[in-house]
Amino acid sequence: MSDLETVGKILSESVVASTAKSAERSLRELENQDGFGLTLLHVVASTNLPISTRLAGALFFKNFIRRKWVDEDGNYLIPLNNVDLIKKEIVPLMITLPNNLQVQIGEAISIIADSDFPNNWPTLLNDLTSRLSADDMVTNKGVLTVAHSIFKRWRPLFRSDELFLEIKLVLDTFAIPFLNLLKTVDEKIKENRNNAAALSLLFDVLLVLTKLYYDLNCQDIPEFFEDNINVGMGILHGYLEYTNPLVDDPDETDEASILAKVKSSIQELVQLYATRYEDVFGPMLSEFIQSTWNLLTSISTQPKYDILVSKSLSFLTAVTRIPKYFEIFNNETAMNNITEQIILPNITLREADVELFEDDPIEYIRRDLEGADAETRRSGCNHFLQELKDKNEPLITNILLAHLKGFFEQYRMNPKENWKYKDLCIYLFTAIAAKGSVTSIGVSATNPLVDVIDFFNREITPDLTNDVPHPILRVDAVKYVYVFRNQLSKQQLIDIMPVLAKLLNSDEYIEYTYAAIVIERILSMRESINSTKLLFTKADLAGSSEILLSNLFALISKQGTTPEKLAENEFLMKAIYRVLQTSEETVQNMFPQLISQLITIVNIISKNPSNPRFTHYTFESIGSIIGNCPSTGVMQLIESMMPIYLSILSEDIQEFIPYIFQIIAFAIERSGTISDSIKQLAQPILSPTVWELKGNIPAVTRLLKAFIKTDPSIFPDLVPVLGVFQRLIASKIHDLQGFELLECIMLTIDVNILQPYIKQIAVLILQRLQNSRTDKFVKKLIVLFGLLAFKYESDFVVEFIDEVQVGLFSQIWGNFVVTTLPKIGNLFDRKIALLGATIIIKGNLFMNKYSNLVPQTLAAIVESTSSESIANMKSDFFDIDNIEEISTFGSSFSRLFSIPEKPYDPAPEVDPINGVRVYVSKSLLELIQSNNVFSSTIIPQLPNDIQLKLNQLISN
Repeated sequence: MSDLETVGKILSESVVASTAKSAERSLRELENQDGFGLTLLHVVASTNLPISTRLAGALFFKNFIRRKWVDEDGNYLIPLNNVDLIKKEIVPLMITLPNNLQVQIGEAISIIADSDFPNNWPTLLNDLTSRLSADDMVTNKGVLTVAHSIFKRWRPLFRSDELFLEIKLVLDTFAIPFLNLLKTVDEKIKENRNNAAALSLLFDVLLVLTKLYYDLNCQDIPEFFEDNINVGMGILHGYLEYTNPLVDDPDETDEASILAKVKSSIQELVQLYATRYEDVFGPMLSEFIQSTWNLLTSISTQPKYDILVSKSLSFLTAVTRIPKYFEIFNNETAMNNITEQIILPNITLREADVELFEDDPIEYIRRDLEGADAETRRSGCNHFLQELKDKNEPLITNILLAHLKGFFEQYRMNPKENWKYKDLCIYLFTAIAAKGSVTSIGVSATNPLVDVIDFFNREITPDLTNDVPHPILRVDAVKYVYVFRNQLSKQQLIDIMPVLAKLLNSDEYIEYTYAAIVIERILSMRESINSTKLLFTKADLAGSSEILLSNLFALISKQGTTPEKLAENEFLMKAIYRVLQTSEETVQNMFPQLISQLITIVNIISKNPSNPRFTHYTFESIGSIIGNCPSTGVMQLIESMMPIYLSILSEDIQEFIPYIFQIIAFAIERSGTISDSIKQLAQPILSPTVWELKGNIPAVTRLLKAFIKTDPSIFPDLVPVLGVFQRLIASKIHDLQGFELLECIMLTIDVNILQPYIKQIAVLILQRLQNSRTDKFVKKLIVLFGLLAFKYESDFVVEFIDEVQVGLFSQIWGNFVVTTLPKIGNLFDRKIALLGATIIIKGNLFMNKYSNLVPQTLAAIVESTSSESIANMKSDFFDIDNIEEISTFGSSFSRLFSIPEKPYDPAPEVDPINGVRVYVSKSLLELIQSNNVFSSTIIPQLPNDIQLKLNQLISN
């Protein structure tokens, strides 16, 4: 069987659930073979293979390139001849691929270009531009798609000389052919107005051209585009007003047409120009405002236009921020027209929305809750309204309240038939009342011209407790609590909780899901925006935690037994996690039962992990239980989970492994014991393959440290452990874990056992310091010095470095430690570094051998301890409520916040701010009083401002 056939067969097995995991393992074993990447490309290119196999090949190729193209220092990880062949074949291949394969290969090209273009891929631009022609639109589309996959990388980047040089290089070659092709496509569209097939392809090309227009202008407007603004933007303006049923089928209601996609892309570009280049674009802006108005007032309410409407409203929102253009809208007539012709038609509930509520509830919830980011009509209108309201709050408030009054009258005339009017009223009132966007923490400020509590009492409370004409009104009422929970009193929230708990028994998917969401959000509330203290405590949940947990678990079981259905609704699992976190140990009688249920869930979803958020909160819930369990019972709970965990580890289910490592590590830390079932992991976690996946590294480092701290004898041979340290410390990404592991080794293991390795450890650190140091690396090195100073005598750090080369300490301390010490911004790190430096400076070896370093070291300590430096400090507080993005599986590490790792603190009695100042002050005062050289020789060498700060420090 050829390589192509072998890989193709394995890829075909990878799309079947029962064989997916074994196929994935087989592919990972093959990927280190010479030519594997090329074989994947040939699979993608093969028209003899099923499209599902080719798509699997494209996906694996993209991930292969992401993992294996270059390391963090830009060195190729695959043979150079493979690099050249892939770059030679990938562009012509992508040009010929169908759309779904083009997307994946395009992302791979973007990854390659990120490291190789332009310096290591100098032929790419000419290769692309030479393929453009006036006639072959199929090839043109492919070429432009490749170009977009490369140039779109510029959009989120910070401005830099290197970036602008790259853009200039592209423009010098690409700008003229680009504009010529735009003009050609425009002419051909006009010539082929009645040719459906030709128009479809031409508009496909126009869509990519529009995206490229944005790419080429995203950082700054190039001189070429400024000189040709009337040509380029003039052509695009015409398509905002273009109509043709051949490219916009009136009978298609759901799928956006190619014309709608082109118009949406144009609106994105126009918003960029209005926001960034108004000085150049100003003369044309009024035309685009008028065309957008015409579009919004004439477009139908069909779902296929939702994104276009959203983009158009986003453009008008951006225009409103420009004072002179806001004046167009700043009168009662214009505001009434905006409200009646744009806002109300686009926020009124449609049949399509009701169908989505009934047929795809989880999608309805995500669009509704994540509306700030979703490209929905309501979201676009809300942003537009907020901007208008910010500029003239009384005018827009009075106009909308007048409409609100009429809609309420319509609803009350016939609630059963006119229930949508109340939905409209609640949405409009929310938009009026909220200041700014609704975020995960609710609304922080409200419109003083309306009373959100009065509206809650009059219109919301009845719908929470009584029958409603339609379930959407109940959901609206629950969502009102979600939005304005910060404005409600704690007593009102306490009164609402039983109502929400009762809704968990509802048969309506969205009702019980929204109830779970709001319960979770209420329990996440803090006493104030800046407080770390939660508003609700375990006492507030006394008597209700058990029923809440039982109901929530019952709802998850109700979703279905397949992995995909069970894990569909992450909101329920997130609510379980929050109830557990709030309840703490008050529900420990349920812990065995809850662990059993959670492990059953883990076992099921491990068969096909499909929802990262659900997985994350499942393990957060497990973490919460073992975190609140008495330390004597932790190991018993873990042992009940170990069979499933060992099975997951043996099957290499990468999505779950970092979570399992964190939980086992915490159990060891908490209990101070290592069971036999856990002990069997000690040697396997030293295997290089465990450390290859980036998402594993922080978790497996924590587990390795837990083993060492609890029972160092597990590793009688330190060489493999130090090999892990060597691997980590050499990495710019994972050197933090390298330092953590080294600290654990050097603070735990007997120094006599370490003695044969200490010099080599120092060599590895100094090599990295010399070859590829970063600020982060230097700061962690200083913290390491501080910890070693605490652990050993004050001269140990000097000897540690000088053992490599006599006198080397002077260079390291003078060039790196002294200059970086005042820049350490993390409170905990700053504390260790300052206390350690204070210990080291008092040492005999430092004072006698390196007395020349004393003045500048003293100055750095004083500067770092001064009150002015505290303003730059950062706390170590993590807030999971504000971390909205759970990492995608395997790509990065998702920390479990329910079981945080506490860093080793050699001086827990010293407060990181005032305590540090007192400690340093006392130490320096003792040093000055006991050493005349300090007063007579060293202090006079300090700059005047440092002497003043020193006097202030030791006198307080």
